Amino acid sequence: MTAFQFNPVTPHPLLRPYVAKICVFESSGRLPAMEKKLIVPNANFKLTLTYRNGIMARIGNKVFIQGENRLSLTGIIDSPVMLDVEEDAETGTIIIEFNPLGAYRFFRLSYAEVKNQIVELADLIGNQAKELRSQLAEANSVTLKLQLLQNFLIKQLEKTVADPIYDYCINRILGADGLLTVTQLEKETGYSSRWLHSKFSEHLGTGPKNLSEIVRFKQFYHAYSTGTELKKLKEQIYYNYHDQSHFIRAFKRFTGSTPTDLQNSTNELSTKNFTS
Repeated sequence: MTAFQFNPVTPHPLLRPYVAKICVFESSGRLPAMEKKLIVPNANFKLTLTYRNGIMARIGNKVFIQGENRLSLTGIIDSPVMLDVEEDAETGTIIIEFNPLGAYRFFRLSYAEVKNQIVELADLIGNQAKELRSQLAEANSVTLKLQLLQNFLIKQLEKTVADPIYDYCINRILGADGLLTVTQLEKETGYSSRWLHSKFSEHLGTGPKNLSEIVRFKQFYHAYSTGTELKKLKEQIYYNYHDQSHFIRAFKRFTGSTPTDLQNSTNELSTKNFTS
């Protein structure tokens, strides 16, 4: 039986406003055949270092393979991801997840182009990433690799400035658990929906409405993953969604399954990912 786990790491204080979490994924081999291998969208970008073995991910109809000692950035995801290790061997991957406030403060790139994509960081930012990847390959411990990655991010952070309107909108959406409308953002900021969509596309890769939908479902799925009793989950459904059919559509969109099908399957990977 394959053993796998997500080991949480405390981010550097300077990174905490922008980094949702850091963890080290370890597996003794390929995930069990009965495991659904599902990762549910959580509105975070991901920087991943495969320091032992590689990983494979299927997003929609595309399969992405990140080989050993590769450093990749995953753009914002709004569809279910199926994940497994590349070879049936021990695997180690460092995962740094940026919240929606975070990615644009570290990397200057077209975020719309990396939506639902996993791209080598060197293809996005060039020599900086190549030099970092060489340093990471030479580092002889996971602790040192984590230190190098965080030091790199701190230096990147020093080169950028905040966008106060965008940050305000993100904080409002997150604070409202995804229940804030674009119309409300228009009223509060004085900017049109078209302008807001352009700003979100620039910094996030998707619009505020889509982000709100991901965040809204994330609240439910986190409760689902931590074993909240069914009665409370039903109350949350009707608080967050117009009716049951509205909820079922969102559930299928973000998990690829119905609630009953997912409940009857083994989905330990997604549960551990959400609760790590």
